[in-house]
Amino acid sequence: MSELISTWLNNQGIAQAYLALTTLLVGCLAIIIISALGYYIAKHQVLMFVHKIVTRTKNTWDDLLLEYKVFSRFAFLIPLLLLLFLTPIFLPSEAFLSLLLIVFAKIALCFQVARCLDAILNVIKSLYQHTARERYLPLNSTIQVIKLIIYLVASILAISFILDKSPIYLLSGLGALTAVLLLVFQDTIKGLVASIQISANKMLAPGDWIEIPNYGADGDVIEIGLNTVKVKNFDNTVTTVPTYALINGSFKNWRGMLNSGGRRIKRSIIIDINSISFYQNEQIEKLKEIALLKEYLQQKSDEIGSNLPNDNINNRQLTNVGTFRAYIEAYLNGHSKIHHQMTCMVRQLSATEAGLPLEIYCFSNDQNWKNYEGIQGDIFDHLFAMAPVFELRVFQHPTGHDWQKSKN
Repeated sequence: MSELISTWLNNQGIAQAYLALTTLLVGCLAIIIISALGYYIAKHQVLMFVHKIVTRTKNTWDDLLLEYKVFSRFAFLIPLLLLLFLTPIFLPSEAFLSLLLIVFAKIALCFQVARCLDAILNVIKSLYQHTARERYLPLNSTIQVIKLIIYLVASILAISFILDKSPIYLLSGLGALTAVLLLVFQDTIKGLVASIQISANKMLAPGDWIEIPNYGADGDVIEIGLNTVKVKNFDNTVTTVPTYALINGSFKNWRGMLNSGGRRIKRSIIIDINSISFYQNEQIEKLKEIALLKEYLQQKSDEIGSNLPNDNINNRQLTNVGTFRAYIEAYLNGHSKIHHQMTCMVRQLSATEAGLPLEIYCFSNDQNWKNYEGIQGDIFDHLFAMAPVFELRVFQHPTGHDWQKSKN
């Protein structure tokens, strides 16, 4: 074809001194025009037709091919292939420009094929995230490793085309660079090993709520990568944690709480010890008006005896703190937001200089953070308000208002 162009230009009266250069320019222009035309047809004709077909189908996986521009990246292969095959046809094989364009086309094809494979891997990852039931496979890290290998192979092929050497010749020299490669990719290697251990032991999965105090992370895992794990904190900031740090250190995973169906409530009410006392008969009769205490008071009456209390101070008697503890248990057992198949108790902790702690230990049946805090707040609002009914004082350190009342 280059000879035909040269003959045609000669017939057009081009001088012999400029004939070779003009032949190269005309050949290059023809290659560019044909390649551009091929890209235009692939991009604006074929792809438009493919897009119409994809949008009309009921499948969702083919929509991902559009989202990650798989078809667009494959369409860009057309002009590169045309450039590779048309250059020897339109340009003399011995011309430097011909060799330059062929090498450029081969290098561009290597990296464009790598980009196409990259897009396909993104589609596979997205399909996995949407459909996989078992989320602990280290697919994200594996895909990143595969991408790294693909681009590494593309780079080796590109260098081989530039040097006009076989890729095997280049690979034979990598043995001497092993130590350097290990140093350069040490974080990648440690991240890969860590991601495999995390998935094998089912330590972490996207969507888990984790806490890592050393890195200030407290939120949901949004991505487990080859080198980093991204955690979206509850203040909407994102913390990136090295993947290998999860197996080198410790972290708290709240997945067990979410899977159990209950969320723990563990909080104490501190009772002023000076307000603890025995009950008299009149006080007990008044407490019988509380429906939640009727069964408890009847049971204690049967255990202790009908004369309750009597003049002997050494005999067993009801206390206001013990009755209050029984009321709390009955109240929690009847609460609709408490998980009744999990531990529910009220226990007395060791007395401190602040008073006697009564710890409420139970589980709500709603794990949603906002709802959980509302349930916990409602329970303790009620208990703080009920403490004076049992003639108990909840301890708090004196405030300015207390000092003002003492002066009056």
